[in-house]
Amino acid sequence: MPLAVTEADDPAARGALARRLIRGRGHAALATLSAGRPYVSLVASACEHDASPLLLLSDLAQHTRNLLAEPSVSLLFDEGADRPDPLAAARLTIIGRAERCADPRAAARFAARHPESAAYAGFADFHFYRVVVERGHLVAGFGRIAWLDAPDLRAAPAPRLAAAEAEIIAHMNADHADALALYATRLLGRGGSDWRMTGIDPEGLDLRRSSEGGGETTRLDFAAPVLTPAAARRVLAALAETARAAPPSA
Repeated sequence: MPLAVTEADDPAARGALARRLIRGRGHAALATLSAGRPYVSLVASACEHDASPLLLLSDLAQHTRNLLAEPSVSLLFDEGADRPDPLAAARLTIIGRAERCADPRAAARFAARHPESAAYAGFADFHFYRVVVERGHLVAGFGRIAWLDAPDLRAAPAPRLAAAEAEIIAHMNADHADALALYATRLLGRGGSDWRMTGIDPEGLDLRRSSEGGGETTRLDFAAPVLTPAAARRVLAALAETARAAPPSA
């Protein structure tokens, strides 16, 4: 679904829009410095609950060698690949520092977004990195351009939800696959029925289904932040009821 921004945007609204771009895209352009010169590559990405980007990089890759020498990086997230005119699409450039990350929850979130990474994530020359965001530059449409500071790009902390994420995912996939399919087909207009939840954070949930040639992903945003497991249960149940009442997609 294309992102939109209104003339009345405030920093909080722009921050929410920027986080939707980070959370909704599975790949990004990574810029590093190679002996003082710009170097850009394409990388798979995921993010933590607060929307801090996560990368899984090989020590042998040129971009990894670059950031180990100079940790300053930039990432570009855009929805242009889904649009007839890529330059009319929303996009976000973030500036920050790449830091080695050994958090098992971060690794689990990346693996859930990119299950193919399981084939090499355990190799000794692959490591996870968290990008500590310092600033962001959002282009949300003609004349709708703004710089955002780091606090505007971070989601509200939800430690209880983060701690319960794996349990919520397992429960939904095991006992409520019908609801997940309805989220995807009736609320998001996607096809297929074998959708599985791969992540939940304060601002929405991530879904994935296997398809010919790879995996198909989508995201369902919440209307308001969800900070606890109890709140998540209420919202997921309400979304299921809304989906059941919605007409099937054409």
